[in-house]
Amino acid sequence: MKSIIVPVDFSQQSEKALKVAANLAKEHDAELLVLHMLELSPAIMSDTGYIPQEQIVHLIRIGEQRFNDFLDKPYLKGVNIIPIIKHYKVFSEVSDVAEKHNADLIVMGSHGTDGLQEIFIGSNTERVVRTSDIPVLVIKGDVENFRPERFVFACDFKDESVPALLKAVDMAKTFKSQLHLVYINTPGDEFLSTEDAYNRVSKFLNLAKVGLEVQIYNDYTVEKGVLNYSESVAADLIGIPTHGRRGLSHFFMGSIGENIANHSNTAVVTFKL
Repeated sequence: MKSIIVPVDFSQQSEKALKVAANLAKEHDAELLVLHMLELSPAIMSDTGYIPQEQIVHLIRIGEQRFNDFLDKPYLKGVNIIPIIKHYKVFSEVSDVAEKHNADLIVMGSHGTDGLQEIFIGSNTERVVRTSDIPVLVIKGDVENFRPERFVFACDFKDESVPALLKAVDMAKTFKSQLHLVYINTPGDEFLSTEDAYNRVSKFLNLAKVGLEVQIYNDYTVEKGVLNYSESVAADLIGIPTHGRRGLSHFFMGSIGENIANHSNTAVVTFKL
């Protein structure tokens, strides 16, 4: 892991993400790209139209100074920090920065204020995931020292999820985590018998060429299954695959992926297929 991005909006949630990102940067000797979006577009409008250019420049300077003050933290000492200021919406700017700097990971707070809004509420969840080709780690609450010992990865165990699994395996090695794979079996059209479920899992693992065990976990919904299973093994991190620009994968169709990110008390990381 050589480069980590963390978007900040001066909220408590973004500072919690910054602390985790700084911890990871120190542990893996990575550079930390701290990204702030000024979000000037709504602010520069008045009743009579656009405000004068000099006032816009003044707002930019205030934002830059606040950004610099925000980065004056003891826990950032010794970290190779690259501050970046952008002016547009988070879900487009983060991906642009990630591509330009060949970043390995995006670390975000679960929600924020002062411009970021609630990142993982409504359509912004899909936008962040769709535009990110690299894993997005969502931090929940205060994490003094992020070292996920137990990492749950859930998917539908269909061929298209193999790349996401391999990324999760690599991340587990990086974090030195114990990886728990789980297939959530639910009532209805997607229900599989025990034999069919294990046949699907076996075929999937052979295709991925990994020798790992998979737990078949029964629950009423995929979301409940992922969260309940993760709680049962005291998971420190939950991994889910996404389809990127083509929308959420079939396994996380509709709002399931959003709900897991929103309702989990555990950190969540998404992997684009």
